Amino acid sequence: MENSPKATRESAGERELLARIRARARSTGSRELVLGIGDDCALMRLGPGEEFAVTTDLSIEDRHFRLDWHPPQSIGHRTLARGLSDLAAMGARPVAAFLSLGLPAKLVQMERLRSAHAGAQSAHRAWIDRFLDGFLALAQACGVPLAGGDLAESPVAVADVVLAGAVKRGKALLRSGARPGDVLYVTGALGGAAAGLRRLEELAARQGRRQDAKPAWLKIPAQMEAALDAHFYPQPRVAQGLALAQRGLAHAAIDLSDGLSTDLHHLCEESGVAAEVDAAALPAAFGVTRAQALHGGEDYELLFAAAPATRVPRALDGVRVTRIGRVLRRDRGAPRVTLLGDGGPRALAARGWEHFSPFGSGRL
Repeated sequence: MENSPKATRESAGERELLARIRARARSTGSRELVLGIGDDCALMRLGPGEEFAVTTDLSIEDRHFRLDWHPPQSIGHRTLARGLSDLAAMGARPVAAFLSLGLPAKLVQMERLRSAHAGAQSAHRAWIDRFLDGFLALAQACGVPLAGGDLAESPVAVADVVLAGAVKRGKALLRSGARPGDVLYVTGALGGAAAGLRRLEELAARQGRRQDAKPAWLKIPAQMEAALDAHFYPQPRVAQGLALAQRGLAHAAIDLSDGLSTDLHHLCEESGVAAEVDAAALPAAFGVTRAQALHGGEDYELLFAAAPATRVPRALDGVRVTRIGRVLRRDRGAPRVTLLGDGGPRALAARGWEHFSPFGSGRL
């Protein structure tokens, strides 16, 4: 999806796919996007006194999603949600999205097999079109246009999203602003995405799908679909991040992409502080274990620190806000993060997701 397609490097199939994407991306335009797909670069206009916030997130087949487990709409949605959640944690307003896709040729054959598997009578919609259904639906909901990107053939499916946002100069929420005495809050509910992934794993085991098996699509019972929503379609808290920044409610913030335990460690390390969390206060999603609420990733809720005198509302733009702990002075020899529970205080290790770590969990 290059901004300037070059005929010498493109096949007719690539040109046709670019044209389809460009046509669909027009519906996501905004006043900030001066020039989108069709030239060598996108052009964007920021408001006076604003700074650029830029983030990038990579989604890789069999690491962040499975073609045989995740509907294409879910993969598209999750691809964009990852980057939007980063902007939300900074209190930034989304301005433009850039999507680069590496697609294996096998997807064409997979689509034919899926249509036959489903007993489709009419021509099936291509995987990329359904991927875009999920991606662009979330883009429209969050007011961010698809402004460009790139396409390539790849041995595995890869989706890389770059998000550009705008934040008032000097008002960005950082991980480094937490202070001893601050109160810790989270938005929404925790652990739903991890619980959904666990349900997918159990469903695959019942249907005889091995982790290394060739694609054989999961049959998801209708009664299970609602329980998988938090995993398939996590909601980035863009409006809530904007409210925190614009109303000056938070000293520091981070999105919960890797799990509360790991992301709280990140925030404490950047701020040079410690923290304690009340296990009984955790807003766990329905049917979620305490371990999933503490360590499960990909909820994309916001964790933030606010001054004790700040009147933090019980909800932000319709999403519940829960007080879960406080920020402490960092004492040498004491745990970075302490969990307060029935058995007394204990060190809370970072057991969420971390690439290249033997303790990582919450991904495929």
